[in-house]
Amino acid sequence: MENIILILIAYLLGSIPSALWVGKLFYKTDVREHGSGNLGGTNTFRVLGRTAGLVVTILDILKGTAAVLLVLLPIFSNTGIHPLVLGFCAVLGHIFPIFAGFKGGKAVATSGGVLLGYNWPIFIIVLLTFLLALKITKMVSLSSMIVAVVAFIYSFIFYVWTGDYSLMIIIGLMGIFIFYRHRANITRIKAGTEPKVKWL
Repeated sequence: MENIILILIAYLLGSIPSALWVGKLFYKTDVREHGSGNLGGTNTFRVLGRTAGLVVTILDILKGTAAVLLVLLPIFSNTGIHPLVLGFCAVLGHIFPIFAGFKGGKAVATSGGVLLGYNWPIFIIVLLTFLLALKITKMVSLSSMIVAVVAFIYSFIFYVWTGDYSLMIIIGLMGIFIFYRHRANITRIKAGTEPKVKWL
């Protein structure tokens, strides 16, 4: 029963639509009606500006981190559920949020938050990789997919080194979701019409 409660809490954490709530509360704007219509940090940057975009991105990261760290709460210390399972539930919540009609974001930031909570060195690696890729390509979507690949390679090396196959599996699943959610972006990248950031 405790495992079910934990899974539900993790999903609800992921379901918090940061972009929607920040936009409506502070900017009187529904970001779903502007830009790409996506409930994520990138569209928030595009529609509401840097401050709102940064706040939403940080909040989305923390959702994944909080889900992973739920097992540290004394009330849940004996559940035995793997923290990465909870992180993945948060990712699903972000993609299919109950608080926003099950239409959410692409889960890049929340996936990063899962890594931050479980293995912070890999979070630093993927963050630096993302920033470097973004500097070179100017495309958030392509940078996100590059990071998904780099994270999986790192998780494989980590598995060979430590035997922790769970990290590799979860990163692989999150990577699949990231590529699936970016399929329209992939089409635009191939056509040369994918929007590029102008602030970096």
